[in-house]
Amino acid sequence: MSYFLWNVLLAFVWATLTGQFTLGSVAMGFVVGYGILFLSQRVVGPSRYFLRVRQLLGFALYYLRELVFANLRVARDVLAPSYSMRPAIIAIPLDARTDLEITLLSNLIALTPGSLGLDVSVDRSVLYVHGMFVDYPDAFCRDIKDHLERRLLELLR
Repeated sequence: MSYFLWNVLLAFVWATLTGQFTLGSVAMGFVVGYGILFLSQRVVGPSRYFLRVRQLLGFALYYLRELVFANLRVARDVLAPSYSMRPAIIAIPLDARTDLEITLLSNLIALTPGSLGLDVSVDRSVLYVHGMFVDYPDAFCRDIKDHLERRLLELLR
């Protein structure tokens, strides 16, 4: 059985032992189970699961920060008497190759206010993105490639 399934099982065992089947109790059980599995690596053997969990948490925190900043930027522009928008459509070369990778990247871009994935080239090597605040097209492209796409691909591969 994989480490993740063991972790889920330990989370539900924790919730059962505490007698509280709440989201907080199961989450706490997941954290305790993670700790138990981490400590048991010497006996069971090492796993990439622990690296993946750290990568997932890092990605979630990064994306949450970007989401908050994008919302604040759009809100500031809406509330300000003058607009600071500089909309543009940028062609971003993709390192993502599979349908899952491209779809997740496009959805993550679309969930961030002020940007939207418009289309993918026929050969799936370019993603066309509309951005509301594109002061420098190269910096906009580099930001998506070096931060969002790279982190997403590290998580998926």
